[in-house]
Amino acid sequence: MSTPVSAYLRRLGITDPGSPSAGGLFALQRAHLERVAYDNIEIQLGRPPGIDPELSVRRFAAGRGGYCYHLNGGFAHLLETLGYEVTRHVGGVLDDAASREVNGGHLTLTVRVEGRAYWVDVGLGDGPHEPLPLREGAYRQGGSAYAMERLEPPAGEAPGWTFLSPLGHMPRVNFRDAPATTADFEAMHTWMSTSEDSPFVRTFAVIRRDADGADSLRGRVLTRSVPGKGKTERELSGPREMFEVIEGLFRRRLDDLTPEDRAALWARVDAAHETWAASRTD
Repeated sequence: MSTPVSAYLRRLGITDPGSPSAGGLFALQRAHLERVAYDNIEIQLGRPPGIDPELSVRRFAAGRGGYCYHLNGGFAHLLETLGYEVTRHVGGVLDDAASREVNGGHLTLTVRVEGRAYWVDVGLGDGPHEPLPLREGAYRQGGSAYAMERLEPPAGEAPGWTFLSPLGHMPRVNFRDAPATTADFEAMHTWMSTSEDSPFVRTFAVIRRDADGADSLRGRVLTRSVPGKGKTERELSGPREMFEVIEGLFRRRLDDLTPEDRAALWARVDAAHETWAASRTD
């Protein structure tokens, strides 16, 4: 009998994940990033899904996506079901490459397998395609350069780690060593998914990572970013093209959206895009 976890694995294209191994962990992260998009579609429609990990797994099995609390939460549940040793951590994604803040706006993971610890994150959209060793150093994946450093926190705060990604949409991720639970993210999730001041409410986004680079749709602008080769951009022409791109390129099923939902989403995306475009010409 099919279960949500088995359906999630089928979406990843993995029929036999095998026993926990570093190779298996890497394959699972690659598959998740390529097949489960980062998106805030339901937040844009005013009905954000909860972040219970089992709910996220059911949503992934049904072809949906989410943002970090959903993506890393559901992925952690999958890994634990498969026998991996997973720890959740409170983190923060920052546009200041020097910041030592951990604001709770990000859920990230570490996984211990075959005697080694790895930093694992499928919730950044354009983060690393594979896990990184949880030890200080510089790392390369394809054309991307990354670094892991110990976090020296402000006085009175707990220590942790920093991930640096000079070419990512946010250059720094800080997270604490201490284990976290889903409950630690509930209050921030409410703010991030409902407040008019939240970037997840203000800006529509869908992102998907592969071995070579990342595709992102922000507003009506579709961007392909490849490290070392730059970016290509084009503006989508209308709702039909937008929904075709979401279902095709980003592999996000939209059968949960009614015609009214689609009209409302396009109207919101188009209005925000026009405001953005006007600001660039002021």
